[in-house]
Amino acid sequence: MATTNDLKNGMTLEIEGKLWTVVEFQHVKPGKGPAFVRTKLKLVPGGKVVERTFNAGVKVETAIVEKRDMTFLYRDGEDFIFMDAENFDQMSISEAVVGDAANYMLENVSAVVAVHEGNPLYIDLPASVELTVTYTEPGLQGDRSSGGTKPATLETGINIQVPLFIKQDEKILVDTRTGDYLGRAN
Repeated sequence: MATTNDLKNGMTLEIEGKLWTVVEFQHVKPGKGPAFVRTKLKLVPGGKVVERTFNAGVKVETAIVEKRDMTFLYRDGEDFIFMDAENFDQMSISEAVVGDAANYMLENVSAVVAVHEGNPLYIDLPASVELTVTYTEPGLQGDRSSGGTKPATLETGINIQVPLFIKQDEKILVDTRTGDYLGRAN
């Protein structure tokens, strides 16, 4: 149990039997009337975002979410198999929970898995990952680094836009939050 005055970004709350993560919050003290807390909450799992207002000082139920460092081992049908980095236990996580993170995961990549009461909720990948371009059209004479972009297929199967000078079999950095090209990998 916590009060609305204790809210922080990333905190997980249990409201009406569902888990919600605090995306942002703001304490408001109007000149007239009682103070309140305006929040933006994200449904876990699912990702639906809602805005909700609480009176200041109201008790809210917090959920205990354990974040474990895990390694992605392999894919088994529609499940992803992860191994705990500390005790080497393996956990099977459904495709629905993994979501868009599957587009950036190769075998042996490290990730943080949020677990509540033994059930995986979501996966946090590093901000960027290094992937190899498996197919892209060759650049043409006169292509500049400040020019346009072209589609490229990466080794995980996702298609992204890359600059015209990127060639096939080149390693690039990709932002896991937006799917944008960040630069060439060293």
